Amino acid sequence: MNAEELLEKYAAGERDFDDEYLRILNFKQSDLSEISLRRADLTGCNLSKVNLSEADIDSANFSRTFLIEANLTQVEGSEVNFTLAELNNADLSKADMNNANFNNANLINTNFNSAKLCSANLNNANCYKANFRSAKLNNANLTQANLTQADLSRVDLTTAKLENTNFQQAILQAVNLINRDLSGINFAEAALVTANLRNANLTKACLQNANLQEADLQNVNLTKANLNNANLKKADLTNANIYGATFENADLTGAIMPDGEIYQAQINSHKSQASYSQVVSMTRKVVKTDNAPAPVGPYNQAVMASGQMLFVAGQIAIDPRAGNVVYTDDVTKQTERVMTNLEAILTEAGAKFENVVKTTVFLKDMGDFAAVNAVYAKYFDEATAPARACVEVSRLPKDVLVEIECIAMV
Repeated sequence: MNAEELLEKYAAGERDFDDEYLRILNFKQSDLSEISLRRADLTGCNLSKVNLSEADIDSANFSRTFLIEANLTQVEGSEVNFTLAELNNADLSKADMNNANFNNANLINTNFNSAKLCSANLNNANCYKANFRSAKLNNANLTQANLTQADLSRVDLTTAKLENTNFQQAILQAVNLINRDLSGINFAEAALVTANLRNANLTKACLQNANLQEADLQNVNLTKANLNNANLKKADLTNANIYGATFENADLTGAIMPDGEIYQAQINSHKSQASYSQVVSMTRKVVKTDNAPAPVGPYNQAVMASGQMLFVAGQIAIDPRAGNVVYTDDVTKQTERVMTNLEAILTEAGAKFENVVKTTVFLKDMGDFAAVNAVYAKYFDEATAPARACVEVSRLPKDVLVEIECIAMV
């Protein structure tokens, strides 16, 4: 059947053209609304500006077809094939396209508003400025798709395939990306206002200049992510991992930081901004080494905060190899063992005694101060020694004679 025959029959009231072979025909600007083309082969056809609204195109083949500015509103197109098709500026709003294949299709400015695209294949599709607002994309394949400046507001992407998807400048307001692996994905300049990214993996993701205002980033992994110039006003970063992430000129006004504190930004050039060093001050890492005594209670050998401050737990004269207190009656030798334990922990954290800024010395007997101080002085130069407090206590763990804790800047 050629194009003229089909159009004549359509004009006469016929609508059923299922299973027809219609390859490489020209239907440009034709009105084919409510037509049935189930399983029809329209490979390579010119359907630009055609009206196919409310058509039934289930399982039809539109491979390499031109559908530029075509009207496909409310079509029934389950399992339809649009591989390599040109759908620039086409209107597919409210279309039922579950299981449709848009592999490598050109979808620039295509309107998918409220369309059903469950399990649809958009692998490597060019969706520049496409409108997916309120569309159903459950289990859709968006691998390597270009969604630059696309609108995906309020779309649930929790089950979509997103490997190497490009979301640069995309509108993702209130989008649901909970628990997703988004490592390495490009969200530069994307609008993620109030987006739900809880528990997502954003390792090495690019969020430069992204708008994450009021976004839910609880428990998110932002390791080595780029958040330079990002808007994080009132974002919730509770328990987020921001190790190695960059936040240069990011706006964190009112954001809930990883430790649960609300960030109070400093004013800079009339804008509230946070430097990277201010942000990483909220990170926390436990330091452990077998070269010092293992904790015997609810504490750690040391805790590094911000990647800069190291809090070392009080050390006593336990030899970690034997696990026992040594030199029970010799305060000088006990102090030497304590300092060795402290040094082991500092070394594990990449620090030295010269990095220590504060120590606290606990003595069972203040009469031992001179002996302890003599050993202590071997490790700290008087001119640069850290601040120190020294107190006598009624009893120390395992009845030792001395305990020392410290804080260091790494």
